[in-house]
Amino acid sequence: MLHSYIEWDEEDQADSAGRRGIRTMSSSDPQPRFGQSVKGLLSDKVGSCSGDVIALTRQVLKGSRSQELLSQAARNMVIQEDAILHAEDSLRKMSIITTHLQYQQEAIQKNVEHSKNLQDQLTHLLK
Repeated sequence: MLHSYIEWDEEDQADSAGRRGIRTMSSSDPQPRFGQSVKGLLSDKVGSCSGDVIALTRQVLKGSRSQELLSQAARNMVIQEDAILHAEDSLRKMSIITTHLQYQQEAIQKNVEHSKNLQDQLTHLLK
């Protein structure tokens, strides 16, 4: 960006009306005026900071969205963990029930065999 400004030339001789000369300088001069160079730098810095603030805002919003997604994922994990624990508990109970049913089946088979023996004995006695 090229900044132009007017500087009074103190070294020039006054003209016939007693006025001093005026000279135009640009920011490409080796030593621009302090006020003008500061204004230019401030303008550049403000523009740069504005861009940085916009980028930071986008990152914060993206981070906020990421936080929401992570939070939802954590809630889903807790729900899934509870479901897994419940399923594990149900499987343990079903295993216990299966064992009890096997014991009952064995007892019934023994009783059936015993009843066949009793029936044979009754048949033999009645003859």
